[in-house]
Amino acid sequence: MANFELLMQGFGIALTPTHILLMVVGVLLGLIVGVLPGLGAPNGVSLLIPLTFSMDPVSAIILLASMYWGALFGGSTTSILFNIPGEPSSVATTFDGYPLARTGQSTRALTFAFVSAGMGALIGVIVITLLSSWAANFALRFGAPEYFAVYFLAFCAFIGMGSAAPLKTVVSLGLGLLLSTVGMDTVTGSLRLTFGFDELISGISFLVVVIGLFGIGELLATVQDGLRFRGVSSRIDPRDVFKTICEMPRYYATVIRSALVGIWMGITPGGPTAASFMSYGLARQWSKPGAKFGTGRPEGIIAPETADHSAGTCAMLPMLALGVPSSATAAVMMGGLMIWGLTPGPMLFTTKPDFVWGLIASMYVANIVGVILVLLTVPMFAALLRIPFTIIGPMIIAICFVGGYTVANSTFDLWVVLIFGVVGFIFNKLEFPLAPLVLAMVLGDKAEESFYQSMIVSDGSLGVFFSNYLVGGIMVVALGLLVVPQLSKLISHIKRREKVDSAA
Repeated sequence: MANFELLMQGFGIALTPTHILLMVVGVLLGLIVGVLPGLGAPNGVSLLIPLTFSMDPVSAIILLASMYWGALFGGSTTSILFNIPGEPSSVATTFDGYPLARTGQSTRALTFAFVSAGMGALIGVIVITLLSSWAANFALRFGAPEYFAVYFLAFCAFIGMGSAAPLKTVVSLGLGLLLSTVGMDTVTGSLRLTFGFDELISGISFLVVVIGLFGIGELLATVQDGLRFRGVSSRIDPRDVFKTICEMPRYYATVIRSALVGIWMGITPGGPTAASFMSYGLARQWSKPGAKFGTGRPEGIIAPETADHSAGTCAMLPMLALGVPSSATAAVMMGGLMIWGLTPGPMLFTTKPDFVWGLIASMYVANIVGVILVLLTVPMFAALLRIPFTIIGPMIIAICFVGGYTVANSTFDLWVVLIFGVVGFIFNKLEFPLAPLVLAMVLGDKAEESFYQSMIVSDGSLGVFFSNYLVGGIMVVALGLLVVPQLSKLISHIKRREKVDSAA
């Protein structure tokens, strides 16, 4: 009941003309970011953060969150009309979305995607509304050892539950932790890894790194892949939209199942991409005999889109309540909060309730705005994609370098953008995940500080991380997430070898 009253107060903050206008602007910017290959939600949000420095935090986070929702919708548009996923989490949508659009049913395919995405996001926001206060109150019991255990849990979850090879995830995490140590040590006051560059004394800005990794890096990969736009009809027929909405109730089981997958993968570090693939696979397994996925099945569109948006929404819960982002975009948003002087975590709910509940209320409104705007603007963004990539590509490069420079008005940051653009391209080609690197950059100094404090309290004994049921339980879960998936893979490999040997 208390949450409901706080939510109503949040609606009073969110439903102002200024904030509604910011939602519309944010969704439109997000649609552009999601539609244009080479950009993406993490990069778009990081580019927008410097422009929000003069805004109050509530308005700024509403704008950034709205851009995030718009980017997710935009990625679906390109997946269905052009067979080009604008976002990694939209890849699974291409499997059935593009074939359905090729049959002349582009309106039906887009409506399935946008309505199911809106439903997934709505379910995710409801979960946040119900659990946020509980999660924040629970986190008030945390001290330095508990916080370090939570950060350790996040790192282990990325390694054990991520879709990439564990060793590659470890390398990505290690590089992120290394980058977070550059500059002055806040505990000892000594300089680390500056190599004589005065510009590195204050550290490496994670915003600049993200712009290089996700902006320049993705653009280089796009250019190498020889991108070609081959679109289908993008005219939206209102009658087809209404007919498709009337079809949605028959797929309620797919929506519920996919939303639950998205909720779990959003709260844990699985992320929207893993959620979309997992829900697509479950939809195939639960489908009727003879159902041919990959030919334009509605469930093949509804499942990944519902999971994608519910996961993207629920990723905000651990970021706000615990200060632990579970996706790259959530990590960038958390960095923005810290720049504005706000510390994500349980005390944020006590000290800044207007901020937290204004944001949660805006999620309800912004996702409704997103569904409406994306249906109205599909023809415009489809036309945008028909502009030659030789024009769009240089525009994206210019946006990235301007965004990198505006973070601190430093020409040195332009070199950082370029260097990490190459790093992002190499990581992309070698299939190293980028999200763990961003997570480690954001959490690295906080994890180090918590570890320092824990060692001071315990006189250097690691036993402090098992000193009570709470911290010990978190550490056990973290170690379990790290070890159990690897043991299950090893056991499966041994069983396959035994079958091969017995067959021989």
